[in-house]
Amino acid sequence: MTQVNAHAAIDAAVHKAAEASSFWAESSISVRAALLRSLADTLEAHKADLVVIADEETHLGSARLTGEIARTAFQLRGFAEHLEAGAAHKRVVDEAIAGAPPAGRPQLTRVLRAIGPVAMFSASNFPFAFSVLGGDTASALAAGCPVVVKAHSGHPRLSTAVYELARQVLLAQKLPEGVLTLVEGASRGAGGYLVQHPEIKAVAFTGSYQGGTALWRLANERQFPIPFFGELGSINPLVALPEALEADSQNLANTLAGSMTMGCGQFCTSPGVIVVLKGESTERFILQLSDSLKPLQTHAMLTPSMRQGFEHASSVVAEHAQTLLVGTAGAGPAPRLYRTDAQSFIASSQLREEMFGPAAVIVEAANLAEVEHVLGAIGGTLTTTLWGANDDTPANRSLVRTAERVSGRVLFKGVPTGVAVCAAQNHGGPWPSSTAPQTTSVGYAALERFLRPVALQDAPAWAQG
Repeated sequence: MTQVNAHAAIDAAVHKAAEASSFWAESSISVRAALLRSLADTLEAHKADLVVIADEETHLGSARLTGEIARTAFQLRGFAEHLEAGAAHKRVVDEAIAGAPPAGRPQLTRVLRAIGPVAMFSASNFPFAFSVLGGDTASALAAGCPVVVKAHSGHPRLSTAVYELARQVLLAQKLPEGVLTLVEGASRGAGGYLVQHPEIKAVAFTGSYQGGTALWRLANERQFPIPFFGELGSINPLVALPEALEADSQNLANTLAGSMTMGCGQFCTSPGVIVVLKGESTERFILQLSDSLKPLQTHAMLTPSMRQGFEHASSVVAEHAQTLLVGTAGAGPAPRLYRTDAQSFIASSQLREEMFGPAAVIVEAANLAEVEHVLGAIGGTLTTTLWGANDDTPANRSLVRTAERVSGRVLFKGVPTGVAVCAAQNHGGPWPSSTAPQTTSVGYAALERFLRPVALQDAPAWAQG
């Protein structure tokens, strides 16, 4: 597709979204909820055919993809339920008080209004849950915002198939086509054109730091800048303290190996840095982790360019750290494990780059203070996991506070891969893990991104709905 044709296609899609914007913003809860539930139903009804297409394009396997459809349908229905509970129509009312300020005031009603058409950039690694009908689309639709989906080049046939199913649902419910539109085959330049389109009022993005920050800059360079909700990846440090390792190191090693290689390591929450303290339990754990990783084979990565990116990032880390393991190669790359000390890690930015694949760096610290310095050097991250920080001690309190400063989610058990869709979830974090650390892209609070508060002063009752 030429640039002229791509821009024309974007213009047409955005124009339809703009035409539907007022209708969808003013639509009833029941109409929005019915659409979300019907989209979930149609995904499940066509699950078998969709999984075949998705596996051909992504190599993620039918079991993983079937589970992802279940998650996507679950969150579509969840947003419908959350919408019915009043999430998009919360009001705060302060009645008028006679007299002069500060005690006196007019009547004020704080309401939430849909922000307008949203450009949604699909992710490569979740072809259902972060794509055409994924969480960003579901949350924006629930908020009353039309969505223009930028299909991902890693699964174009699947994107078209899912969108066509969604379009049939819109037709069946007699809804405007512009409530959900799709832009196919758009280049990076066309993606920038979409972000800067004057009728787009917000952007939701899940992807790489490089691509996300480029689009974020374009969103802020517009004549009228717009919110850019970008989730840009993360290295997700996991701190394994001796207390945890002495109790159950073998099971923890097995669990961590599975998390590192899940989906060929192509998860934004994949643990990429393992922070440990010197000691016998740590040395035993490192051997157990290496042994657990050795026989594991990964499937092919999502795209050749991702494989190239992983190999390059791994080679850079290998130049600055000790290589402990290069495991068994399968259809995908062999798992890798590297080791360095805390001071080297803090001093070398190359060791803090994300390896988007089945690899991690073990960082050995001398004490808990040094562990905190390691976390501080990482900066913003989606998750930090703290194994063994369960006792209420001053040292653990300090460690948790540090983890909270740099993370959107802090775990005390388990591994960060697997992000539950619920009201309490937070999937975001300080820069550079996301561009809007006060928001989440997973969970029902995600729809708050696409609602703008308005205070109505002395308004008639009909205007306060």
